[in-house]
Amino acid sequence: MKRPFSEYPPAGPSSPNTLPDEEDEDEVMLKIERGSDELLSQTGAVSNGSVMSPAPNHADNNNDAKKVKLDTKNPGAPSRVIHIRNIPNEVTEAEIVHLGIPFGKVTNVLVLKGKNQAFLEMSDEVAATTMVNYFTNCTAQLRGRAVYVQFSNHKELKTDQNHSNNPSAQAALQAAQALVNQTDTQGGPNTVLRVIVEHMIYPVTLDVLYQIFSRVGKVLKIVTFTKNNTFQALIQYPDVVTAQAAKMTLDGQNIYNACCTLRIEYSKLSNLNVKYNNDKSRDYTNPNLPTGDPALDSALAIGVSSLSAPNLNLPNRTGENASATGMPFTGMPLAGVTPTAAALGAAGIRLPGQPSPNCVLLVSNLNEEMVTPDALFTLFGVYGDVLRVKILFNKKDNALVQMSEPHQTQLAISHLDKMKTWGKQIRVTLSKHQTVQLPKEGQPDAGLTKDYTNSPLHRFKKPGSKNYQNIYPPSATLHLSNIPPTVDEEQIKDAFTHAGASVKAFKFFPKDRKMALIQLGSVEEAIAALIKMHNFQLSDSSHLRVSFSKSTI
Repeated sequence: MKRPFSEYPPAGPSSPNTLPDEEDEDEVMLKIERGSDELLSQTGAVSNGSVMSPAPNHADNNNDAKKVKLDTKNPGAPSRVIHIRNIPNEVTEAEIVHLGIPFGKVTNVLVLKGKNQAFLEMSDEVAATTMVNYFTNCTAQLRGRAVYVQFSNHKELKTDQNHSNNPSAQAALQAAQALVNQTDTQGGPNTVLRVIVEHMIYPVTLDVLYQIFSRVGKVLKIVTFTKNNTFQALIQYPDVVTAQAAKMTLDGQNIYNACCTLRIEYSKLSNLNVKYNNDKSRDYTNPNLPTGDPALDSALAIGVSSLSAPNLNLPNRTGENASATGMPFTGMPLAGVTPTAAALGAAGIRLPGQPSPNCVLLVSNLNEEMVTPDALFTLFGVYGDVLRVKILFNKKDNALVQMSEPHQTQLAISHLDKMKTWGKQIRVTLSKHQTVQLPKEGQPDAGLTKDYTNSPLHRFKKPGSKNYQNIYPPSATLHLSNIPPTVDEEQIKDAFTHAGASVKAFKFFPKDRKMALIQLGSVEEAIAALIKMHNFQLSDSSHLRVSFSKSTI
């Protein structure tokens, strides 16, 4: 949730068109040239902003700034260097760069956090003039705070080698260039974004999206819908600048830890036509729209504003964010969004204070002749780190599989339940057991229980592992990786054939021969092949890595 505006330092002139006197800029630059310790003394809070550009500490930032050399020219004259004032302490280089991207190529950036100022260098004066003119009539905002954009007194932003090695500044500039190259091939930016939520383990609501995307700028409208069994949304901003910043900042990030990944692209629509304000759509510029529920609309019309319909979160008539407690995110510091008790319940997750979440799965209707603990470890390991497996001694077509995290059990259920494996349609559900017990010492077990806690084959050992972004349901096409250069296509196809699979197609990745796709005769064949071929030894030092692919050959 955004901080109240009153918590920010004074915002300067009340009118966005009244620019602060640029004599202050010269004062800043003079202090930099003299190596003033004043910049180092104003440290402020460490940034928790966009993950695209991790903020260095202020001391490093200002040591870079001390080395800056600027050529002073007449104030007020057009320049390709732009001076930005009144920035919040926690703003990153990436967010400063976002302001300039829609107007042209950004060639350099310098953030002076101790002075709440920044400098942005554009490729030419035309781009800089367009940007200044735009923000003369439209107030620029960073993290909900008005900032002031004007020409710098200086014609060029010259920085030394130390600044060139500033990772956050370089990452921001590289990301900006990548975005420019992308839009060259995919079409220009738009004020409407299309958002797809992948791996949606927890329910994502319209209000959750509003809280997330409002961190970047004012959200005008949201429409949510489901297409191809995937939750999607259209989100409209007032201008291209804000929409572009949201896309660059949020694309690829996770709403919750290791799941609910945002995939963002520009919509072909330029304006959203919202007819109802309810849990599916919202027009924040028109809070008086009907909800689409006749009984509820009648009640609201006669002033019974406290009436609420079942499972309907009424739009906030003031357009403000709803209050919520914070929750840590992977790769995205979006405090103020947390799954509600109902949402967690729907996802099979319990809240703190309740019994601990269940990480144990009951797998039934297995093929007794084929199933082994290692086979279940490999198959369920595609969707999470398997800690223990127990095949039931008196009912060997049933097994317990203990995952390391609750959301991994949900992934396994959603992708493997009712999947045909070894000729039988297996069932995957939550078990009543909280843990898989190991056999007592001396107790016969016949190898039906195994502990994989310290296995080197876990795919998700690292928090926020990129492997979470490549989780797909079982498919006939498998993704192969860790292929050594000494192994060719025929050797791999032969290995899969010997494992009982019928190979229909094979293709190395053009730019990375360590990876390939192999297409088999059916999904059931692919499941069996993954179980046999994952960690298959291809050479003395290389073991094959196998996962399901969303692609086809």
